[in-house]
Amino acid sequence: MSDLKATVSETPKGFHVEGYEKITYDFSFVDGVFDVNNPGLAECYKPWGRVLAVTDKNVFGLYGDKMEKYFAHYGLTLKVHKTSIGEKAKTVDTWLSICDSMTDFGIIRKEPVLVVGGGLVTDVAGFACAAYRRNTNFIRVPTTVIGLIDASVSIKVAVNYGNYKNRLGAYHAPIHTFLDFTFLRTLPIAQVRNGFAELIKISSCSHLQVFDLLDKFCEQLIEHKFGRGDGSSEELVKAADIINREGIYEMLKLESPNLHEIGLDRVIAYGHTWSPLHELIPETPLRHGHAISIDMAYTATLANHRGLLSDAEHKRLLTLFSRAGLTIDHPQFDEHVIDKGTAAILKTRDGKLRLAVPNPLGSCTFLNDVSQEELLLALKKHKDVVKSYPREGAGLEAFVDSSDTGYTDLASENKSVLDTVAENGDGLKAKVAAKELNGTTGHANGHTNGHTNGHSNGHANGNGVKGVQDSHVERVAKTNGVH
Repeated sequence: MSDLKATVSETPKGFHVEGYEKITYDFSFVDGVFDVNNPGLAECYKPWGRVLAVTDKNVFGLYGDKMEKYFAHYGLTLKVHKTSIGEKAKTVDTWLSICDSMTDFGIIRKEPVLVVGGGLVTDVAGFACAAYRRNTNFIRVPTTVIGLIDASVSIKVAVNYGNYKNRLGAYHAPIHTFLDFTFLRTLPIAQVRNGFAELIKISSCSHLQVFDLLDKFCEQLIEHKFGRGDGSSEELVKAADIINREGIYEMLKLESPNLHEIGLDRVIAYGHTWSPLHELIPETPLRHGHAISIDMAYTATLANHRGLLSDAEHKRLLTLFSRAGLTIDHPQFDEHVIDKGTAAILKTRDGKLRLAVPNPLGSCTFLNDVSQEELLLALKKHKDVVKSYPREGAGLEAFVDSSDTGYTDLASENKSVLDTVAENGDGLKAKVAAKELNGTTGHANGHTNGHTNGHSNGHANGNGVKGVQDSHVERVAKTNGVH
């Protein structure tokens, strides 16, 4: 939610407008967001009596029944726009299809769209909400590690444009984000690994305690899905909960004072200098976590070359990537990518490189004085260094699979019927009789952003973040109230 206060004054040549926008939004940790014993999400929709949900087909294949039963339990009519979205389908066409569904549904001003899925889904649907009537509310329920740890924290929403990642987008905060880590129980290991990279990113530059825990529990965190998989030890669950909560909190502390990226020196841009170009270059695109891991590993080698990162820290960081099965080099990460990627990012960062590098581990420095010669020397050094690592720097399940290049339905399958009636004392209220979608779309045998064909998920039975704990972000001139 936002509230703008502004003043207008006369000047010798005209007028001057000065405004300040107050932005508020909330995060709630909850185990089993679609469990009927957790009314928090339903309460957000009671004023409307209905829900338009945008979700990944794979997620709906696993959780569609729970969603339908949940909202039916609270007397809310559910209509679903299902999409199979991957990086190749993060397009204007996909974005427009969601806008079509919002039109068919008859979304009302201030009525929030429910967005359920991984970071790709929340990015595209969030951008649709940002553009529709210039400001339509939405609520996020992320279902992947990247969605929970990274995409859920930012208010950036976007689609790709040509071969440019996230070139078209906006800054648009959801009114609420529900963080339910029990979704990870059905997340493929490849996607757990994919999200692990984002945690290395934030911890290596800003939170050494989290980095130490990632280093200590690396293989267990991936195998047991951050303590949500079967056989997770109590020690692992505790460590995972610290990692998740502290990682999100650190991201919020870094991003909230700079929601609209007025400041371009951004710690969380570590790993995002050359990866936006490189990620889509291979014929089969790299998964995002692997693309940024290559970028981070190379940048770490550059930092080591400069003496900003010790040999021991450099080795420790690259070893963690390798242990996690993340890619630290690729044949097409070459002079061309360095050259073109540098030129592109200079435009994005207003003419400066603003290269975030760990210095030392757990803190960050920004470099602007790196020459092309130094970049290429570091690239040669990096290529030599990674030869001694397992798989010579290649990652495990590094490339998107067939379902990662999915498509989206051009509109919801059924039209909604909107009846508007006046109620005494309350003015005009909308009461909706919306048809439920007939049938459900099965989830793909391949998996993207989303989930394996495993068992449906309920409570974590003690493996989740206990209870519902709210954190609140409020930005006026500074961030406060995060707890």
